[in-house]
Amino acid sequence: MGKKCMLCPRECSARREDGHAGYCKMTGKGIRAARAALHFWEEPCISGTCGSGTIFFVGCNLRCVYCQNHEIASGRMGKEISVERLSEIFFDLQKQGAANINLVTPSHYADQIAEAIRLAKSRGFSLPFVYNCGGYEKTESLCLLDGLIDIYLTDFKYMNPESAMRYSNAANYPEVAKQALKEMVRQQPETLYTEDGMMKQGVIVRHLLLPGHRKEAEAIVEYVYRQYGNQVAVSLMSQYTPLTGLEDYPEINRKVTGREYDRLVDFAVSLGVENGFIQERESAGQCYIPSFYGEGI
Repeated sequence: MGKKCMLCPRECSARREDGHAGYCKMTGKGIRAARAALHFWEEPCISGTCGSGTIFFVGCNLRCVYCQNHEIASGRMGKEISVERLSEIFFDLQKQGAANINLVTPSHYADQIAEAIRLAKSRGFSLPFVYNCGGYEKTESLCLLDGLIDIYLTDFKYMNPESAMRYSNAANYPEVAKQALKEMVRQQPETLYTEDGMMKQGVIVRHLLLPGHRKEAEAIVEYVYRQYGNQVAVSLMSQYTPLTGLEDYPEINRKVTGREYDRLVDFAVSLGVENGFIQERESAGQCYIPSFYGEGI
């Protein structure tokens, strides 16, 4: 009988190895992934000019109603691979010139990812590893990655439990995200860059501004800045793209306005945020959503 999965804050206890799907929708002993390729749409210090070697894992412990990667978050796509194959993919991406290895939506595979990283490092792999997550992380699972992850690229989606419940079915998201961020900063307390501006280690906190939620966004920026100052980078994202199926959420069934985003940026600047990134308005479009048909897997 397979072990109960307790990797994420859901603690759903699913025996995934026995074919019982967890909240993340995943089953099986392996790792399910949908795409492994160079990706150029992250922050400049992650993508650079060479591209980030990005691996999109299938399934998600949040499955937000507005998710741009809903095709893979729902668990309907992808191919199951072994820890050994995941380690090989790291080297494949390195050969393509990747600046780093970018692990997207990795939470429900944290233990196996740690194993794959150790295996790659034992074979001489040296690129930085980026843990690209939704912020809904269990501290104990992050501890499995201590010493293995160079850059934490994490969302901080909500400050209000009501928003977290309505859009991600996770009322405890704010407190979980705070504790997760604390652990990430403990592991990577200093931001370091190469001479050409690529991040070597550190923490980036992303916030995707939702329509009509500027005040909540400001509360998040203020919390992160008051707690960590410019020790972590803050990335303010304007790319929210309303997809189909948001009829029951009319308040977010539109794009963010330029005024909303500009006021959020102005607020961050007024606080003293200097270590950060802003996004061009043209990012709000489906052309920035990659296809997930097994490339590189």
